[in-house]
Amino acid sequence: MTLQPIWLTDDAPPGAFPDVEYALTQPNGLLAVGGDLNIERLLCAYRRGIFPWFSEGQPILWWSPDPRAVLFPEALRISRSLRKSLRNRGYVVTEDRAFEEVVSACAAPRAEHPDTWITAPMHAAYCALHGAGHAGSIEVWHDGTLVGGLYGVRIGAVFFGESMFSRERDASKVGLVHLCGAGYRLIDCQLPTPHLATLGTRMIRRRRFIELLDRWCEAASPVAAAAERISQ
Repeated sequence: MTLQPIWLTDDAPPGAFPDVEYALTQPNGLLAVGGDLNIERLLCAYRRGIFPWFSEGQPILWWSPDPRAVLFPEALRISRSLRKSLRNRGYVVTEDRAFEEVVSACAAPRAEHPDTWITAPMHAAYCALHGAGHAGSIEVWHDGTLVGGLYGVRIGAVFFGESMFSRERDASKVGLVHLCGAGYRLIDCQLPTPHLATLGTRMIRRRRFIELLDRWCEAASPVAAAAERISQ
């Protein structure tokens, strides 16, 4: 019997995803097709280890690959050249100051990736998540100009990384260093890349990833903890 991804209708309940164990092995992790990108559905998906990833002209595709690329903040590798950039390049790092600008920069065509999966509906969906307090960005500035950054979804003590960009040397890496010091217990990187591997990402089985989500998505959010400290 050939497995097929589950089709979701727009009016399907937000949590109407099949168990991630039903995800295909080829292509790795494809679980469901369709539905919409409303806030409730996105939060249900991420909480269960599922994320949307599709190109222009395709239906919404939902994925949960096995194994999963993750970064434990304490395992971050900082190379000698990155240390020099942190020390000497004069970068200024902020949080949630320019979320839409970061998403737009991540969506911009690049030499190695002329097309983008950050379509207009995806852009709007993550901006809505940000407006509701469930998505955040790290911005890296040089002389007042945005030169790098990253964005993702925040649930408890887990940061689900979506994309990053860099216009100057090591700018996105500087943003990741800042993120690793922000108090999250787990950073989801979704899929492996050579770039992320140099920074300390590792592959873990999907079952272990879900166990970590069950633990850390229920933990206190570092963003909420920081806001509480400021208010005191």
